[in-house]
Amino acid sequence: MDSGVRVDLRGRQALVTGAARGLGAAIARRLAGAGASVLVADVRKEPARELCEELARGGAEARFVELDVTDAAAVAGVFRELEEAGRAVDVLVNNAAVDVSKPIEHLAAAEVERVVATNLLGPVYLCLEVYRRMIARGGGHIVNILSTAANRTWTEAGPYSAAKSGLRAFTHTLFKEAQRDCPGIGVTGIIAGGMETPFILERFPDADTSMLQSPEIVADTVLYALSVPAGSAVGELVVVPRREPSWP
Repeated sequence: MDSGVRVDLRGRQALVTGAARGLGAAIARRLAGAGASVLVADVRKEPARELCEELARGGAEARFVELDVTDAAAVAGVFRELEEAGRAVDVLVNNAAVDVSKPIEHLAAAEVERVVATNLLGPVYLCLEVYRRMIARGGGHIVNILSTAANRTWTEAGPYSAAKSGLRAFTHTLFKEAQRDCPGIGVTGIIAGGMETPFILERFPDADTSMLQSPEIVADTVLYALSVPAGSAVGELVVVPRREPSWP
């Protein structure tokens, strides 16, 4: 499905976390289609490399970056290497996420730590590295993928909702600081409803797919955020299936 959103990203480099499959892969394809050079960041090597090969066959520039977003030192190392190579990140999309769907009474501390570290601390680590560099260059755009769980939670979603709520608050704060620090920096949080991706279908194989939306629709929303003229700012967007049960 081709995107109806038009934005020219030629000459710009984008880094997408959790880009090996699902929503991340859809976003990477959209950004590459708009002309961006894409860094496919993930811990899953094979599918990430396959995506890079697919994008290259289509004429795009794409490179795999092995990255565990929960490792602050590794995140800093990636940006240091990019800086040394003269390859600045113009667009950051924090998409990587995990979940453990269990009642709170059965959750283990390690499971909570994994969800919060991936869904909240990881995006914060990446923002810390990219934001100061964007200020120095005078521009860039950060997109944080949120969830309806940032506004309204449900059972078996305690750590996930806590992490996404925290990321939403951090995104709002970063938006305000960017308004103060550098008008050339865009910060957008995208609250995405249920999608037909492995993130949902592997945990809930009996899910009614008619209640879900295509990840390409959310990827188009990312493009829209990047297409808004410099004189305007899009702090937050909501895109949910028409039959979304968890919004508002």
